[in-house]
Amino acid sequence: MNETNDTNPGAIELDAEHWLHAYEQMIRIRTFEEAANELYTSARMPGIAHLYIGEEAIAVGICEALRQDDYITSTHRGHGHCLAKGAELDRMFAELLGKEAGYCRGKGGSMHIADQETGNLGANGIVGGSAGIATGAGMSIKLRGTDQVSVCFFGDGALGQGLLYESMNMAQLWKLPVIYVCENNQYGEYTHNSKMAAGSMVGRATAFGVHAQAIDGQDIRTVHATARLVIERARKGGGPAFLVCDTYRFHGHHVGDIDRPYRTRDEEAEWAKRDPVNLLEAWLVESKQAETEVFERIQQDVKAAVDDAVAFALEASFPSESEVERHVYA
Repeated sequence: MNETNDTNPGAIELDAEHWLHAYEQMIRIRTFEEAANELYTSARMPGIAHLYIGEEAIAVGICEALRQDDYITSTHRGHGHCLAKGAELDRMFAELLGKEAGYCRGKGGSMHIADQETGNLGANGIVGGSAGIATGAGMSIKLRGTDQVSVCFFGDGALGQGLLYESMNMAQLWKLPVIYVCENNQYGEYTHNSKMAAGSMVGRATAFGVHAQAIDGQDIRTVHATARLVIERARKGGGPAFLVCDTYRFHGHHVGDIDRPYRTRDEEAEWAKRDPVNLLEAWLVESKQAETEVFERIQQDVKAAVDDAVAFALEASFPSESEVERHVYA
């Protein structure tokens, strides 16, 4: 297996089976999110959700480089991370609908899904709120002497949160195996990051001596190749890393943010040309590793699985009143 190729420096040469699996994972996330949006607009889902459509290459590219016993922490825009780390569609939808069959028995909802069996320590509705959790997991790994890794996903809006910097400082001092992944989708809610994040995003981590780099978050091959390198470095005791993955959310900040007056349609159209799903499909076709029919079959199979999962969640039972204080700690 070659480590790089000429057309995409840094991208690891893996076989078509690997990339088709990655494609399927991205399609699972996108189709899940489309269904979640439909559940909201048809008034069948309580609360709101923050869709991950457009950012799928980051979650899949990084989680495909992790083991099941590695940890992740997520964000309010966390469905993609959960699915990429191994969450099941039916239990995810059940959680969104507040059903007992959900991962948190319907109490977490869209923004607080956790699945310890796959190493998912939980999504978090507090911006930057999981940085301490991920870093604490890194400390646990070091104290136990295992070679696990902890990955902390967060958006560029979290760059204004002090907890992130306190956590990175500790991780660097103690050489903890934590990968901090900034999903730079250009906007913190409705404000462009140029108006709220001064200086260099990468420089915020290098100031602590943390290995840091910015990469194209729309190209899953680059994301995966970079993830493999920093994860392996962390496993060997090299300490934390900080990745700024440039990306774009194709929908609004949340499902109710439809008009999006804070950004132009021209900007959205330009980013749509770099759809991560389409980029991977085009590369696989151009490199003669897959035919168009393969992608159509994957899309159909995933759509059927998502439809079945939605039906399961709609028919599932709500938790009983006796559950109201169970597993509630604050």
